[in-house]
Amino acid sequence: MSPVIQEFIADYGELLVQGTWDTLVMTTVSTLIAYVIGVPVGVLLTISAPQALWPHRVLHTVLGWIVNIGRSIPFIILLVALIPLTRLITGTSLGVQGAIVPLVVSAAPFVARMVEQSLAEVDGGLIEASQSFGAGLWQIVTKVLLFESLPSLIRGAAITFINLFGYSAMAGTVGAGGLGDIAIRYGYQRYQYDVMVVSVVLCVILVQIFQSIGNVVARRIDHHSR
Repeated sequence: MSPVIQEFIADYGELLVQGTWDTLVMTTVSTLIAYVIGVPVGVLLTISAPQALWPHRVLHTVLGWIVNIGRSIPFIILLVALIPLTRLITGTSLGVQGAIVPLVVSAAPFVARMVEQSLAEVDGGLIEASQSFGAGLWQIVTKVLLFESLPSLIRGAAITFINLFGYSAMAGTVGAGGLGDIAIRYGYQRYQYDVMVVSVVLCVILVQIFQSIGNVVARRIDHHSR
């Protein structure tokens, strides 16, 4: 190993490791919470649509408006606008904790639409067959809609994770920590472009890893391809 690389690792190795860990934590936790919120909303959007399993025009319209409004706000604006709410919930608007609230608020509407889209791809014949066997609404949702769309949901989770990964870099502009914060503070503000390049390379590597994991898991559980 060259002396230049050894010096770089000695100076910034611990910082980059911590930044990578912070980015993974805020992105993973935000993705999980966004799915806890987004999956039920996506299911309700699907089953409350006209001519669906449980038509409810008012509920479908209200949820649709909420989701569309949430998706239409740019993340950087949402990040700043939610600072008071973030402080109320987490006690701070900085660091990993301060980034999770805006990341979840930004991702949950996106997840809801992805879930709705995934459920809409389920073969209507399977739903009709389940109804003919006397399956109730809950059984159809859990054992038909969610089960049949699971590969698509897994791929959607990988896409959501990658989007939030990019958003977490934006959160670095307000001191959220992670690789984005390191790239901005050291690479941009201090003109240490080697730190910026390494931060970008780490982001690319992590994105590729998680996209590959999502694709592999989706193929493994896709019973249609067997």
